[in-house]
Amino acid sequence: MRELLEYLIKGITGKEDFSIEEASEDDKVTYNVRLAPDEIGLVIGREGKVIKAIQTLMRVRGGKENLSIIVNVSEKEA
Repeated sequence: MRELLEYLIKGITGKEDFSIEEASEDDKVTYNVRLAPDEIGLVIGREGKVIKAIQTLMRVRGGKENLSIIVNVSEKEA
């Protein structure tokens, strides 16, 4: 699933300069995506539509494996 998230973020930003941290607990997986400040807006989108779409895709994919998926976006530390 991490590969799907990487593919989506690369496609949206056009860059590979981001990091994804994965944390698992039982049947819950949290992905923390860290991006440059100017790329966060692209990933969140107007009114959060892009990040909601990403979360929906990840939840559908996780549902096949009975996993709850959460995707968070934050600024990459310098």
